[in-house]
Amino acid sequence: MPQGALIVIWKKGKTMKKTKKGYVQVYTGNGKGKTTASLGLSVRAAGAGLKVFIIQFMKMGDYSEIKALERFSDLITIEQYGLGRFVMGKPSPEDIEAGKKGLEKVKSIISAGEHDVVVIEEGNVAVTCDLITTQDLLDIIDSKPDNMELVITGRSAPPEIIKRADLVTEMKEIKHYYQNGVQARVGIEK
Repeated sequence: MPQGALIVIWKKGKTMKKTKKGYVQVYTGNGKGKTTASLGLSVRAAGAGLKVFIIQFMKMGDYSEIKALERFSDLITIEQYGLGRFVMGKPSPEDIEAGKKGLEKVKSIISAGEHDVVVIEEGNVAVTCDLITTQDLLDIIDSKPDNMELVITGRSAPPEIIKRADLVTEMKEIKHYYQNGVQARVGIEK
């Protein structure tokens, strides 16, 4: 069987698929689409019967993706560990505490091994903002079970993370309408 092939498991009359080999994917860059790509992958995984955990660093709020993913709540869990604001300069003690809680949660999810896909939204940005360290992400990569897919998103992926990943996609901004004053729109950017 080729690497990365799916194993089909029959359970109570339903077909559930489990990944045989999981990889590390990184979506980075200054362009739009990192979260969109990870959410698309999550929905695809749920469609195949895979169990997904999404942790969002730096985010807090009722984004449209939260509402949409409620439809898949039997397979996709999403939790936020942010204060709903930009971290500029030195993070506040509250920002650091939220980051630590998120880090502990993702470590526990990975060690439990009950999810097929784990998405660390804005993990790279959490490193840039000193909420977690590059070594924290490397330790997560090292501790993931072989059959678990791990996705890390966010701008400015550290070189060590890029080197360790199996797949890296850089979203590059060429042109964006926010340069003309268009704010984030519900259902499109938030």
